[in-house]
Amino acid sequence: MLTISRELVDRIVAHARADHPDEACGIVAGPAGSDRPERFVPMENAERSPTFYRFDSMEQFRVWREMDDRDEVPVVIYHSHTATEAYPSRTDIGYASEPDAHYVLVSTASEEETPFRSFRINDGVVTEEDVKIVEAYG
Repeated sequence: MLTISRELVDRIVAHARADHPDEACGIVAGPAGSDRPERFVPMENAERSPTFYRFDSMEQFRVWREMDDRDEVPVVIYHSHTATEAYPSRTDIGYASEPDAHYVLVSTASEEETPFRSFRINDGVVTEEDVKIVEAYG
């Protein structure tokens, strides 16, 4: 299960809405070993595409180095789908390289609602998990 603060959910959704019609992407870093997302890091979609995302390689290198320096890991890796449901595509599954991360997808296909779903992706196997939204971590 992904436990995540309401503030972080709101920030991920706001980023997805702001970048629409292109896919938005980023991470939420947290202390290594904690499985607790804390630090919101919106990233640039190097593809600037409504159907595909890719982290800019130099930005990714900088963000991952910063996490190493802070003893953090990417607890959440998120992106949006702009015209389809919030479920990992074959491309998303192929790019999933952090076995301990929660892969969050939001869909901006509808203006009325923004589905927010979380998945584990390991060795090409996708498993949806529950999302518990909290006001603060206990």
